[in-house]
Amino acid sequence: MTAEPARGRKPRKERKENADMRRRQILDAAFRSIVENGLARTTLATVADGAGLSQGVAVFYFKSKTGILAETMRDLYQRYEAHWMAALEAAGEEPAARLRAIVAADFDPAICNPEALTVWFAFMGEQKFVGQYADISAAFEARRSEALREICAALASGDTVKAALASEWIETLTDGYWQKLHLRQDGFQAEGAIAHTLKAAGILFPDHDQDLLF
Repeated sequence: MTAEPARGRKPRKERKENADMRRRQILDAAFRSIVENGLARTTLATVADGAGLSQGVAVFYFKSKTGILAETMRDLYQRYEAHWMAALEAAGEEPAARLRAIVAADFDPAICNPEALTVWFAFMGEQKFVGQYADISAAFEARRSEALREICAALASGDTVKAALASEWIETLTDGYWQKLHLRQDGFQAEGAIAHTLKAAGILFPDHDQDLLF
């Protein structure tokens, strides 16, 4: 005989779905608030108002403003990681194709757009002062760096020193192009960032330069 749920209580699945929906509302509202107000002027009030919820509900799910912002950063990284991992899976095993894929993923409009770049650079500017932000960034960045080093090692025929240097240079270059796209309004486009990065990769790996053309 199956026990009936207590009168007036929602089934566990429904409660979880409602909680997930509330968390999503709060994270999306925090993202929008950072875009509109900056990180320093994002408050529990701006987030709660944007989500259409009370400040008490926001605190219930995330404990504090710091908790909301940290989870917003984690959410941003999770979407970014899922995106470049999917790009690598679709690219197959050929290393030049994988390098093209991971570089192009960095500049896909779903990841690299004015609003997202505003939020990325807001968090980057605070990592020195907020250890929680730095810890989140370090964990996600380490996985991407390792994936890029493995690709570069394959292109360098196992030369680990060259692979480590090349992957660091490529990461530095893509970070720089993100900053350029964020700060400058001179017509520079994501397609140019991809092409220039892969051109540099072709100089680093001349045996694969034609395979790396964008």
